[in-house]
This record gives sequence, C-alpha cells and structure tokens, in this order.
Amino acid sequence: MLEDLELYDYWPYHHRPKITWPNNARLAFWVAPNIEFYELDPPLNPSRKAWPQPYPATQGYSIRDYGNRVGHVRQMRILDKYGVRGSISLSTALCEHHPEIIQMCLEREWEFFSHGIYNTRYTYGMSETQEREMIDDAVNTIEKYTGRKPSGYLAPALSHSELTMDLFAEAGGIYTCDLFHDDQPTPVKVRSGKQFISIPYSLEMNDTIAYVVNKIEPRRYGQIIKENFDRLYQEGADSGTVMCIPTHNYQVSCPHRLKAFEEALDYITGHSDVWVTTGREIAEYFIDNYYEISADDINSKQGTL
Repeated sequence: MLEDLELYDYWPYHHRPKITWPNNARLAFWVAPNIEFYELDPPLNPSRKAWPQPYPATQGYSIRDYGNRVGHVRQMRILDKYGVRGSISLSTALCEHHPEIIQMCLEREWEFFSHGIYNTRYTYGMSETQEREMIDDAVNTIEKYTGRKPSGYLAPALSHSELTMDLFAEAGGIYTCDLFHDDQPTPVKVRSGKQFISIPYSLEMNDTIAYVVNKIEPRRYGQIIKENFDRLYQEGADSGTVMCIPTHNYQVSCPHRLKAFEEALDYITGHSDVWVTTGREIAEYFIDNYYEISADDINSKQGTL
C-alpha cells in the first residue's frame, strides 16, 4: 500500500478544514491533456513492453502520431471555445520533435507539467541516480522551451517508483498526479520536508481508461463526466472539491468522440461557481492557503480514528 511507503496519512473526508476556492467557487475544474511522444522502436525494459506486437508497431505509433498531427488542434479548439487552459502532461521529447505544438500552447498560456521524456521509457528498474537524471532532464527541457520549470509530475505511463515524489520535490516541484486517493488536494510527505501535495487526477475520468480499458461508448463517457461533476459540485457547497479530466489527443479527439466531450465541457463551464483553472494554480492556491491547517488537522487526528 502507498500508505506503507509513508507518503500520506489516513485523513477521512468528513470534518476537514473547509476549502474555499477563489470567488467562492464550489469546485476547481482542470483538464489535463496528455501530449505524448512514443518511440517506434524504444529501448527494451525487462519489466514492461512498450508495444504488444513485435517491431515495427505501426498501428500504435501512427494513431499517436494522429493525435499530435490532428487531434491536438481539434481538442485545443474545443478548449478555447469554453475558456479552458489546458494543463499539459508533457512527454518532453515533444519539445524537440514538435516544437510547434509547444508554441501553440504557450500562446494560450497553458500549463506544462512533466510526464517524463518518452512515454515508452519507464521508471521500472532505474536506480535513484538514473531516475533523478530523467526527472532533471525533463524539468530542464520544459524550462528551456517554455521559460518556466514545471510544478507537477506524472510518471511516464504511471511507472513511478518509491522515490519519484522525493526526487521531483527536490527538483523544485510542488505537486504529483500519481496518487488517486482523494477528491481534494492533500499533503504528501517527501524526504526533504518541503510542502508538496497531491492534486486529484482522475483515472475514472481518463479517456484512455474509459475507451480502452472499460470499453465505454462516447455518449456514456460524456454522461459519466457530467455525473462525476454533479456529485463533486454538490459536495463542494460544503468544502471545495477538485475535478480533473485527463485526456489524450488520440482518444477524445477522434471525430466520433469529440461531441460527447464538448457537451460535457459546455455543461461544466455553464455553472458560474466553478473555478476553471490549471493544476499549477490549484496547487499554489492550496499550499498558500490550506497546506498548514490541513497538515495540522491530519496530525491532530492520528491515533484518534
């Protein structure tokens, strides 16, 4: 269990300090487009194959290329329409392979957070030194191409290690997307002792999980997004909640799927008391206003539950 890694303590959802988002919003809403780069013939990792079939994996490679060629622009137009600034989960190799995508996002003041270098190179089997070098490479590349270091981290293909959050915090990061344990931001323990948090990044709302793993049709996926929002919006009247939709430009942006996503965005942004924001802004606001009182509340309840 991740709690056995001492990343966080048990903290029941009820009777927490109340969170009030800017302008008294009930819910902080962010969209995290995964903009990734997959290698056609990546180095072999003994713990996981990048492709299910032998090289060359033209089908898997080319649909992801479709995402960067076509799907990204299609999704960007929809997010523009509803005033949503994306928080990009970025494979930093994209900075060199497709710098034009980075430029389009910069023009819109989107956030960039790190998703490793390639989504076909995993943390599995890395030493601490190797993982630190990978994280530092990704952080420095994002800063070079965008002018700002990333605040958040999602391990490539979710292949985080026991040290990932420690290492990213030491590289200057303030939040992780690799924990799926809450509907509000929560403090995470890192060995440096700095203020570091998890913010909700939902696998259940993730389009790849919906379409590839759960085999859900687009109309149903759109309805699930709305129902997820309705519950979090209701609970946000008592204390602010967070909703994230993680997307992939080769999934949600396929022509037959985009309408359901657009209708869900129209529904969510049609509520005036929703803070449409980015991962960085959620993390900074929570750390500035609620980190200390949350940490104190957690500590006060240990041994009394």
